[in-house]
Amino acid sequence: MKRIEISFRPLAEADLFGLYRYIAAESGYRIAGGYIERIEAACAALTTFPERGLARDDIRPGLRIVGFERRATIVFQVKKTEVVIVRIFYGGQDYDRALRRPEDK
Repeated sequence: MKRIEISFRPLAEADLFGLYRYIAAESGYRIAGGYIERIEAACAALTTFPERGLARDDIRPGLRIVGFERRATIVFQVKKTEVVIVRIFYGGQDYDRALRRPEDK
């Protein structure tokens, strides 16, 4: 069985840091840390079945989304040997609009 790696794009990492800061300000550092750890675990679980989620080729070829705990959306692409986490959106952010390239709008 081939090994699938997980990588995070810089914007996805920034999304996680921003989400941590937001939750920490609202609910405390322990809760924020736990939530971020669960998101990271969900991303890591994509190695076992990377084709899960909803295909969003209408936004970009190969793009997929999966919901997380009814509040977050993980956006990723499956490549030959890796799953690339593109963005992580929280609380109803308009991922569709944010992900479209300017020439698509």
